[in-house]
Amino acid sequence: MPPTGVGIIGASTSGWASVAHVPAIAATPEFALRAVSTSRPSSAEVAAATYGVPAYHDHRDLIAHPGVDLVVVSVKVTEHFKLISAALNAGKMVYSEWPLGNGLAEAQQLADQAAKAEVRTVVGLQGRYAPEVRYARDLIRDGYLGRVLGTTMVGSGMVWGGEVADPGQAYWFDNANGATPLTSATLHALDPLHTVLGEFDSVAANLVVGRKQATITTDGTSVPVTVPDQVAVIGTLSGGAAASIFYRGGVSRGDNFRWEINGTDGDLVLTAGWGNMQVAELALAGGRGTDGAVKPLEVPASYLDGVPAEVSRSAAGSVARLYRQLAWDLADGTRTVPDFAHALGRHRLIDAIERASGTGTTQILA
Repeated sequence: MPPTGVGIIGASTSGWASVAHVPAIAATPEFALRAVSTSRPSSAEVAAATYGVPAYHDHRDLIAHPGVDLVVVSVKVTEHFKLISAALNAGKMVYSEWPLGNGLAEAQQLADQAAKAEVRTVVGLQGRYAPEVRYARDLIRDGYLGRVLGTTMVGSGMVWGGEVADPGQAYWFDNANGATPLTSATLHALDPLHTVLGEFDSVAANLVVGRKQATITTDGTSVPVTVPDQVAVIGTLSGGAAASIFYRGGVSRGDNFRWEINGTDGDLVLTAGWGNMQVAELALAGGRGTDGAVKPLEVPASYLDGVPAEVSRSAAGSVARLYRQLAWDLADGTRTVPDFAHALGRHRLIDAIERASGTGTTQILA
């Protein structure tokens, strides 16, 4: 089959797409980069020279490109609804970065629109494809832990600290913009947790705005913080295990990511120096039976899904594995990658967490 043509909206040469999507597509022969778009003519000109494909400063030109089968939307979440809607209206497949929309209502509309258009969709919840996550899932399935009793996860959002260098990053601190420690870092980590251990049956939460002000270091000005930068979630998983998740904004001087899973017969621990686990280089350790402590576990090479080792160790690694899974879906007629319907379910979880925190009551999830 000829490769699926990809067009990336938001493909500046210094953004997320440049370090994740472009190398992931290059490492996945079932896809080929055909066009990119940016927000300005000058940046489009640089992108064209860098990537060697047509570059536009109007997203409509990229969507209309006859060689583009899959439109990737890699921009601020406040722009998602307009761009994704335009691509769906054109009948193109769409890969949206997470979150899908700015809030549950937008996500619902986009999921409904995608279902009506009957096109393939993908949402960028790639953390589930980390080799360490998938190996841990298989170990648990094969009885390494016995019966799972509970799990704890603690992480750092890395951004949402007390300061930023670029005034353009101040949008992170406004809850109305939809890019928060809950919607971004926490949900990127919760999706793999649920993939491994099952969904929440019930959830309680506490969302706290810890820092009231943030500083823009280039000029010393302050901006108000309205995003809850301290996220505490507890719940019971479908298999009966207890779960506790805590994410904080900024960086910790201690552990920036630690996920422990405890069972009747053993324990698994995933750690990383970077709190955003969807791009972190994870380490997996385990112990069981008479072991007095956990020790590093080597992940079999098969879990790389054929992604070259140098790509696998980078921010593009799990993105490339998501593309590989999508390629298999398209070839086999299966639907395994997280799509807009899945994203809608995750937005509903966010809504349940926010309601649980606002009311102080436990939310029972269907």
